[in-house]
Amino acid sequence: MDRLVGSGRYPGMTQLHQAVPLVERQHALIEEMRARTPRFVTGRVLAERTGTTVRTVERDVTRLRAAGVPVEVKRGTGGGYRLTMPAVVPPVSFSPGEVAALVASLVALGPYTSATAVSALGKLLTAFR
Repeated sequence: MDRLVGSGRYPGMTQLHQAVPLVERQHALIEEMRARTPRFVTGRVLAERTGTTVRTVERDVTRLRAAGVPVEVKRGTGGGYRLTMPAVVPPVSFSPGEVAALVASLVALGPYTSATAVSALGKLLTAFR
């Protein structure tokens, strides 16, 4: 398995300071699409809201979709991007290691980047008690 984050001395590895902005941007994209569900959001609007370019939004959406995030893409007039997830997500059980990975991800992202991140971190930390 390829490591996504490393020291930068090895080909194909991203340094942590490069990975964090990517994670923050992808979180912002997911939140923007989630807030507008079921409507499509144009790449231009997502680029403005995340302070990037339409091309960067396209690359980030491609990464999200490759990871399994349910993003629907519609080309042409009235098109854009939207999440195709249910309004209510069923309960999910995590192993202690999975909880630790999620907590570490939220801390790296900055748990105060959104109310949703704060809420998620609180619920995950409760699992440690």
